[in-house]
Amino acid sequence: QVQLVESGGGLVQPGESLRLSCAASGIIFSIYAVGWYRQAPGKQRELVARITDGGRTEYADSVKGRFTISRDNAKNTVSLQMNSLKPGDTAVYYCHLRHGVNYWGQGTQFTVSS
Repeated sequence: QVQLVESGGGLVQPGESLRLSCAASGIIFSIYAVGWYRQAPGKQRELVARITDGGRTEYADSVKGRFTISRDNAKNTVSLQMNSLKPGDTAVYYCHLRHGVNYWGQGTQFTVSS
């Protein structure tokens, strides 16, 4: 069974940094593109960052220059380094992988206080 488990959520102050991680199991992780999405209350889930199997990245305009996505294929993990955090970054963050169907992590709550 494919499982994606996020960790690293919590509460931080504006301007601080935090790193989210996602550990995958049940798949050959290295051959798939993976990404981070987020969803705030009352809003649609949106793509935050994505990284392909070859290491090519893309970011939402709202986080470009502040967030960095990376992967460690040997450890089956994908991380999201978040810098210069803003209250608008507050959301539940989800790890995502597509292998015929979409696989999602359980989500981790991340809150930036104001």
